[in-house]
Amino acid sequence: MPTYKAAVLGATGMVGQRFVSLLENHPWFMVTTVAASPRSAGRAYHEAVDGRWAMPTTIPGAVRDLTVLSVEDDLQKIATAVDVVFCALDMEKEDIRRIEDAYAAAGIAVISNNSAHRWTPDVPMIMPEVNPDHSALIDAQRQKRGWSTGLIAVKPNCSIQSYVSILEALKSFRPSDVHVTSLQAISGAGKTFDTWPEMTDNVIPFIGGEEEKSEREPMKIWGALQNGEIELASSPTITATCIRVPVTDGHMASVRVTFADSPRQDEIIKAVTHFANPLAELNLPSAPKQLIQYFEEDSRPQTKLDRDYENGMGISMGRLRQISEREWQFVSLAHNTVRGAAGGAILMAELLAAKGYIANTR
Repeated sequence: MPTYKAAVLGATGMVGQRFVSLLENHPWFMVTTVAASPRSAGRAYHEAVDGRWAMPTTIPGAVRDLTVLSVEDDLQKIATAVDVVFCALDMEKEDIRRIEDAYAAAGIAVISNNSAHRWTPDVPMIMPEVNPDHSALIDAQRQKRGWSTGLIAVKPNCSIQSYVSILEALKSFRPSDVHVTSLQAISGAGKTFDTWPEMTDNVIPFIGGEEEKSEREPMKIWGALQNGEIELASSPTITATCIRVPVTDGHMASVRVTFADSPRQDEIIKAVTHFANPLAELNLPSAPKQLIQYFEEDSRPQTKLDRDYENGMGISMGRLRQISEREWQFVSLAHNTVRGAAGGAILMAELLAAKGYIANTR
């Protein structure tokens, strides 16, 4: 596999920092450019994030002294220097759509963590282990827009990462009705306890927009690719409650599922732990060896102990309980800024590279 030159857009924010951190020493993608808003442009990257570097590791040496460019003012300069951009912009959605469109029109593969294009009909929203076939939507996207090497692909919301893959593993039992309570870490809001002291010893029972995303986005992920668009899935029905909790990283979910069939406990556990991963033969650098781990202990998974499973790219499940003949409940956990944000986007980029959608021209 060739090495692709990459830029991180929004590199100074929480998710942008996670992209920079995860891409250090990546075998396929090499960060050669960092970009942010005009107020950060012109400074060395380490100066731009001074006092707000939130990652557990130090700033990668290869990026530390790069001069931060302006996402918009330096667009052409960036577009001539890289093959792919990882987008973590924190702006109005209309502005993000315009910027991502401009980079793709300039021939760049745009791998986005943002929600701005998630409901654009010709833009695939990909969870690589669940709907890798939706990458074929890029062919229709390019034909429609007249792009040869440019593309836009997005990853879904971090709140759905821990349970959609589990429901995918259980699809043979035909889940029909799902009730989810998501307990979400403060990094999902781009915050730390230093920048959001109000979250210390506190729980907020509402996160704007999260419940709608949690209920709607899986329908596109499970949808069918037809005539250059995604026909949304009609089931299962998902009802979500999203709550902010005083945790640094890791989104936990309590999930109650009604199946059309009547699976046994051992069948459910076998289905998730032996999930037939469609990425298995691609040898993608960020793909976990085992996507889902199951805990027998009632006290697991725990956020602090289990969010870094498979380098933060795996899913943890436990507390499987039968409520009725066809109804089961479980707890699941995923690292929200790794699997749920930057890491999930990098894995999507690896999938697209392996399928030949990302050009190596720089």
